[in-house]
Amino acid sequence: MGTAFSHAIVRPPCASFAEGISAANAGPPDLKLALEQHERYCDALRTCGLQVTCLQPDPRYPDGTFVEDTAVVTERGAILARPGAPSRTGEVAGIGAALGPYFSDLAQIAAPGTLDGGDICQVDEHFLIGVSARTNEQGAAQLAACLRTWNYTASILDIRADPKLLHLKTGIAYLGEGVGVVLEGESGAPFRDVVVVSAAEGYAANCVRINDAVLLAAGYPRVQDALQRRGYKLLILQMSEFRKMDGGLSCLSLRF
Repeated sequence: MGTAFSHAIVRPPCASFAEGISAANAGPPDLKLALEQHERYCDALRTCGLQVTCLQPDPRYPDGTFVEDTAVVTERGAILARPGAPSRTGEVAGIGAALGPYFSDLAQIAAPGTLDGGDICQVDEHFLIGVSARTNEQGAAQLAACLRTWNYTASILDIRADPKLLHLKTGIAYLGEGVGVVLEGESGAPFRDVVVVSAAEGYAANCVRINDAVLLAAGYPRVQDALQRRGYKLLILQMSEFRKMDGGLSCLSLRF
C-alpha cells in the first residue's frame, strides 16, 4: 500500500450544515445524527491508527465538514486547493493553518484555476486528476505541474460529461496493490484488479483504504461481499446524513 497514514484532519458538521450545496434531493440532513455519524467516522480513523486533529465547526461554511476538497496531501508535500464553489473559498485558510505544522512549504492553486480534492485519486506514484464541474483545466494543470516537482506523474481525465460524477472519486477508489473500486461504465483507471460497482450501489464506490482496513458505507452488500472475498478488513459506517449533502467517506478527512 505504500507509506502508512498516521494523521487525519477532520471538521464536524456545523449548525448551518443543511444550507450546504447538494443536488441529492434527499431532504435536509439531521444535524444530531450527522454529528453522531461523524464521531463514528473519527473512531474508525483512530481504529486504523491515525492521530485525528478535529477542527472547530465553522457556521460560515456549511460544506466545511468536507475537508478533502480543500487540499491535496502527499507524503512529499501538500498543496492547498481552490474549491470550485465560491462559497467554499474561505475554508482553505483554516486548513492551511492545520497543515502548516506538518508541511513547511505549502503550495496553492491560483486563479483562474479551481480544484477540489475530491477530484484527485492517488494510485501509488501516479495521480488521476478529474476535470469536473468543480475542478477546471487550469487547476488540474497547476496540480500536475506541482506533483511533477515531487517526482510523481499525473494524468487528467475529463468527467464533465458524466452526470453521475460530482467528483472523480464519486466513482473511483484505489485500495493499493493494484486493486481499484470503480462505478460501472467508468474507464481510464490503471488497475490490475477491479471491483465493479453497480449503479444501484454506486455510493459505495467512494470507499477509503486506510492502513490495514477499508472504510465502506453501510448498506451495500454486493460491494461488501466483493471486498471481503478479497480479504479486506472492513469498517462499515453509516453515512446517510452526508449522502444527503453529496458527501462521501473520502470527503470527511485529509489523511497523511
